[in-house]
Amino acid sequence: MPLRFPIIRKAVHSSATLTSAMRPSLPSRIVSCRMASSKTTMTVRDALNSAMAEELDRDDDVFIIGEEVAQYNGAYKVTKGLLDRFGERRVVDTPITEYGFTGLAVGAALKGLKPIVEFMSFNFSMQAMDHIVNSAAKTHYMSGGTQKCQIVFRGTNGSAVGVAAQHSQDYSAWYGSIPGLKVLVPYSAEDARGLLKAAIRDPNPVVFLENELLYGESFEVSEEALSPDFTLPYKAKIEREGTDVSIVTYTRNVQFSLEAAEILEKEHGISAEVINLRSIRPLDVEAIIKTVKKTNHLVTVESTFPSFGVGSEIVAQVMESDAFDYLDAPVKRVTGADVPTPYAKELEDFAFPDAPTIVRAVKDILSVE
Repeated sequence: MPLRFPIIRKAVHSSATLTSAMRPSLPSRIVSCRMASSKTTMTVRDALNSAMAEELDRDDDVFIIGEEVAQYNGAYKVTKGLLDRFGERRVVDTPITEYGFTGLAVGAALKGLKPIVEFMSFNFSMQAMDHIVNSAAKTHYMSGGTQKCQIVFRGTNGSAVGVAAQHSQDYSAWYGSIPGLKVLVPYSAEDARGLLKAAIRDPNPVVFLENELLYGESFEVSEEALSPDFTLPYKAKIEREGTDVSIVTYTRNVQFSLEAAEILEKEHGISAEVINLRSIRPLDVEAIIKTVKKTNHLVTVESTFPSFGVGSEIVAQVMESDAFDYLDAPVKRVTGADVPTPYAKELEDFAFPDAPTIVRAVKDILSVE
């Protein structure tokens, strides 16, 4: 009989977490850093802002285009101050026409420029799917490797708070299935800064999926990460070492997974390893196999729909590798609910994973009461 992989759906968000995540950015011309106990902290918003500013400084072919990115400083203030610094040639406001400005940007990339396309929400990128998938992703292959398309598509992805079904979908699995695209999913400020700079320099089209609720969150950053030359490889990161179970996740669910790991250790003596994927395509299969061989148990966590999701791909990769022989229990997937995101707060709270949901999944896979 085939193994069955249960899906856990219940989730209740912390109002304190949401309030913290929605704080406005610190006032600054380009980037704000804060020193506390000799450690530097930075918000995800400022990490993205500084990364773009440095790449605009570094390469005159780089420009930003999208709705409200210039005079309004961006819908989420991620492009704050860039128009004043780089001017209208490099920071371009557009009408509300994703199909139009994405096509313009892809055309510019095919002629050798390096656009950064901001979608106010990746839900709106559906209007531009033809340009992203059929033009940007496929042209290098169809031209026999002679025509590159160096472009970044970035913006908010997944659920926020009270924005309902048409503004809450997670597109990591959608874009992750397309050959020719790279798909990055930052969690921390260091992730955001290093991965975005790498994406802008990448000669391939990159889809860069940000989480709105992380913009105002502050993270410690290393001195290395503050360098204009700092980039990150498209590799997973071990956020927390563990020995009993591996929790593989990405973007905001890294936060919930770390909270769950603390609860598991404190209340049940369970040592959970938390893996931050950082990249969906290419997927760091080597890191996943390594952690499974270490802990012999695997839980995947995502906010996508349960069918055909990132967790499903991870399960398939493990099943098709020698890591399968190391499993002591079936893999458990924790996902979003199999419904369009509800608008009602009471229902929305049940639609996505949180720390208690992940704790229950781990206890179930380890047969802990």
